[in-house]
Amino acid sequence: MQHVEIYYKTWCPYSQRALALLDAKGVSYTGIDVTEDPVREQEMIARARGHTVPQIFIDDQPIGGFDDLAALDSAGELDALLGLAGQRAA
Repeated sequence: MQHVEIYYKTWCPYSQRALALLDAKGVSYTGIDVTEDPVREQEMIARARGHTVPQIFIDDQPIGGFDDLAALDSAGELDALLGLAGQRAA
């Protein structure tokens, strides 16, 4: 399984949806709450080159936000990125 990081804000519905999708897939991730942490938020902005939340990284590669994560899932590409391909029972 890959290393997943997600920067999020507790009040953001897109953040909550992204966290729920990762949870539903059984993915271990590092959650970084930037709700009241301007230093970590600036770190996120520098890494992602974006200021919206959530910002998701898989093996240090920026994926984008929830819409990007959901699009990868809908296209059947997310499991492979997460290292889950072939691990799920039919």
